[in-house]
Amino acid sequence: MIEIKTTDAPGAIGPYSQGFISNNMVYTSGQIPVDPANGEVPEGITAQAEQSCKNVGALLKAAGVDFSNVVKTTCFLADMADFAAFNEVYARYFTSKPARSCVAVKALPKGVLCEIEAIAEL
Repeated sequence: MIEIKTTDAPGAIGPYSQGFISNNMVYTSGQIPVDPANGEVPEGITAQAEQSCKNVGALLKAAGVDFSNVVKTTCFLADMADFAAFNEVYARYFTSKPARSCVAVKALPKGVLCEIEAIAEL
């Protein structure tokens, strides 16, 4: 296993890693919309979805792959009413249309509106 580490995505805020490469697969931890440059969270679902996608992209890049290598994502929304707006942003990044689960959850870390985790093939 190889640990994925990059300063281009937020560092882990708990006892976990940003991601791992194992058996020719990339596994990212869930990425919330924290800007790694300043630690800020943008307002609104569109801006938060955009930042979460950028953070996933940074981890993929650190692993030597990109969005086209993603085979599965799991997306978490604080409010399913944000589904359409989230999808508009998500679709611009995950153009290969990987398999996906998208669920509403009661709460997310730091009170954010969305979180994305990804599995990609090397």
